[in-house]
Amino acid sequence: MRRPRPPRNRPPAPALNPGATDRGDRQVAGRSGQGLDWLNFFMSNVQTGFGPFIAVFLTAQAWTELEIGLALSVGAFVSMAMQVPAGALVDATPNKRFAAAAALLAIAASAILLVAWPETLPVMGSEVLHGFASCVLGPSIAAISLALVGRERLGERLGRNARFAAIGSGVAAGLLGAAGTWISGASVFWLTAALCIPALMALAAIRPADLRPPAPEKGEGGALRGLRDLLRNRAVLVFALCCGLFTLSNAAMLPLAGTQVTRNAGDEANLIIAACIIAPQLIMAAIAPGMGRLAESSGRRIVLLIGFAALPARGLLLMLVEGPAWLILVQALDGISAAGLGVMLPLLAADLTRGTNRFNLCTGLFGLAVGIGGTLSTTIAGLAAEWFGPGTAFAMLAGIGLLSVLTVWAAMPETREAAAR
Repeated sequence: MRRPRPPRNRPPAPALNPGATDRGDRQVAGRSGQGLDWLNFFMSNVQTGFGPFIAVFLTAQAWTELEIGLALSVGAFVSMAMQVPAGALVDATPNKRFAAAAALLAIAASAILLVAWPETLPVMGSEVLHGFASCVLGPSIAAISLALVGRERLGERLGRNARFAAIGSGVAAGLLGAAGTWISGASVFWLTAALCIPALMALAAIRPADLRPPAPEKGEGGALRGLRDLLRNRAVLVFALCCGLFTLSNAAMLPLAGTQVTRNAGDEANLIIAACIIAPQLIMAAIAPGMGRLAESSGRRIVLLIGFAALPARGLLLMLVEGPAWLILVQALDGISAAGLGVMLPLLAADLTRGTNRFNLCTGLFGLAVGIGGTLSTTIAGLAAEWFGPGTAFAMLAGIGLLSVLTVWAAMPETREAAAR
């Protein structure tokens, strides 16, 4: 008796997420995936405009160093203080694309406000507006990524986000620097506001039908209850400590090295510092997707250890090297660290909030730890360099970096298996 033949046209197996594909580049879902790629690229363009260019522009407007420092401190404080509230706001907003669009428009408005009225109150208002909008934009893009590809493929998608953001930062640094040099200092911020237009176009290319946000558990409560539950989670607290130690070690390394370069290299210092910024971006763009794939295949802890281990190595090498070429090569190690933390921070937040609507709240909590570490880093390193010399300061930063590695190795649990369960 002959067995019946199976049907010729079998329906394809359902994908883990309707916005993802099963090809090698799984995290890209046609038009929506490409839109997310370009959103990260242009978002990074826009954010680069609010870096060192503000100090240059305000100096040309006859602002004193104290006034510039106060304005930048206001922006830094708002960015740090609003991490958790902004994360809760994005969680509560069902339309993440709208939240990202509103943040981009707010950043454009802050750039226009800064350049059109370079007076004390408008500049302070611009810094406050930009700080809060940035806290909304980052979690919104992470939430869109999660809804597009699902948790199972989030690692590689985050790596791709990091690649396009790194390329965007490098391109924007050159473009905005050229505009500020050959056109005017004000052109940097007009161009920054204009770059929000292609960012909004990229956001519009992400189709709502491709987004499938994870369904939260019933009765999980509001933001306050969610924050309380997160603070009771040992893994959340351990990784927040790791984030704080990471930026406590990392944030002051380049500024401290830049001080030494300025004293030794003279007029070439700006070129050397620019190379020290671009080199890590190139490394990050090259390795970030691979680190995302490694996190999915081999676990989160191995990627964390790789990224964090570059910190003490970089601190010790900066203590020893003197030549500009060596400094640039050593600073390139920052690309490994940036890729590790940039990919793993939202990925671990997704692991630790699986089944809930607290992904962005958790991301904001980690962002707060990052901000606290970065704020303390430059102050502590500056005091150590002034009292004991730059070599001691680099050794101290390397020691903090080693402590962050030991914390990951000894206390951070593997969350990939837990997420899978």
